Amino acid sequence: MKMFDGPLTVAIAGASGDLARRKIVPAFFSLFCQGFLPDKFNLIGFARTELDDDSFRNMLRENLACRYSPPASCHELMDGFLSRCFYVQGLYDSRASFLDMYSRLREIEGGADCCRLFYLAVPPSVFAGLSDALAGSGLVACGREYPWTRVVIEKPFGDDRNSSDRLAAMLARVFTEDQLYRIDHYLGKELVQNLLVLRFANVTFEPVWNRHFIRAVHIDWREAQKVGARGRYFDSYGIIRDVVQNHLLQILALTVMDEPNRMDAAGIREAKTRALKAIEPADIHDAVLGQYGGYRLEPGVDAQSQTATFAGVGLKMTCERWRGVPILVTAGKAMDRSLTEVRILFRPAAGGKFCGRSGCPPANRMVIRVQPAEAIWLDVIMKRPGLDVALESRPLDLQYSEAFARTIPDAYERLLLDVLNGDKSLFISLDELSAAWDVFTPLLHEIDRSKAAPETYAIGSSGPASMKGLADRYGIPWPAV
Repeated sequence: MKMFDGPLTVAIAGASGDLARRKIVPAFFSLFCQGFLPDKFNLIGFARTELDDDSFRNMLRENLACRYSPPASCHELMDGFLSRCFYVQGLYDSRASFLDMYSRLREIEGGADCCRLFYLAVPPSVFAGLSDALAGSGLVACGREYPWTRVVIEKPFGDDRNSSDRLAAMLARVFTEDQLYRIDHYLGKELVQNLLVLRFANVTFEPVWNRHFIRAVHIDWREAQKVGARGRYFDSYGIIRDVVQNHLLQILALTVMDEPNRMDAAGIREAKTRALKAIEPADIHDAVLGQYGGYRLEPGVDAQSQTATFAGVGLKMTCERWRGVPILVTAGKAMDRSLTEVRILFRPAAGGKFCGRSGCPPANRMVIRVQPAEAIWLDVIMKRPGLDVALESRPLDLQYSEAFARTIPDAYERLLLDVLNGDKSLFISLDELSAAWDVFTPLLHEIDRSKAAPETYAIGSSGPASMKGLADRYGIPWPAV
């Protein structure tokens, strides 16, 4: 990965928030420690919270860790990084506040022509006012190749297709599409990136990656934690909008898409878009919704809330490669454990040549564990040692922590470096976003219209009891192991 070497100013709107403190700034610090940031680098935090430079730096220090550097040099590295961090207090919809930021920014830059990265780590409710104020202050230079201005925005990108289109139109008034980087941090996770390599750099898998050899696909996301401090936000969006429509559909697109014509940003995003457009709209009759017991008592949650904290949704594709292959996506909070996995269930070997009195051996299965403890394993049928021909399934297992003796980068580290280098391969295009919303908007509208009560499930369980019925219909084991 190449180092960005031009003068750079990073401005983070929402700099006092949880995302900026826990993820964005620590990722920039890790890049700084590895020498991926230029000598002339500065970071300006902008938020409504009343802070000065020193209190801002002290707040940031609490979440910095020297993952790539020896402990002896950590203190010096932190001091060097934090000396480049500054703070401006203001209102998100105030042109005057952004003019204050502009003045401070020019003072810090010393009149140099610096590339500028604006990270909008703010709720979507303030996007419109913030974008207009940002444009009105002269901070955003449109159309310039160098020094460039780039803008990173976080999900949610709307709450259905119509609101997503309105948001896109509003952003287009201020920024060009080339300037916008729609981030989904799951695309920066090591095993998600590896899906393309696994499928297309190995001759083994692509010939059998279709309906003739694969009988089902399961994308499973679980989180043991409850909604916690995100109660108010989560209650407005629910598990489908928060996790399934974005993170899991992106993983699914990489799992089922055809090989791109070229392995660059345009080729990869076009292939993902074609895959998403081939998914039929989700149907409420192929969905199970759940809510963990006690959810309505969480801070910020409506006492009568019908918001789902669990969703299992069956999907179908219209393309020849995957026609007739059931696809199941499941996501839930307050579950039995935390994990994200892609499970590929293969068809049994043809002919039944190894079937015996005890039945036929199980079919092959591939599991790609995105998190935690990144791993890939393939269950294969082996002869058990002995004088008879007894078969059993055993995993060919690649554990990343054992295979690679190096620190696995955080997703934000990779994605932020890609922004600096202008690589959009792991960012969501507008066409992808629209296609993803087309899959789930009809289901979301039906859920909102019917006001159906989600099924209650126990905290620490595998989810609603009726999920087993849906999984059985799709021929997918549940609870998954």
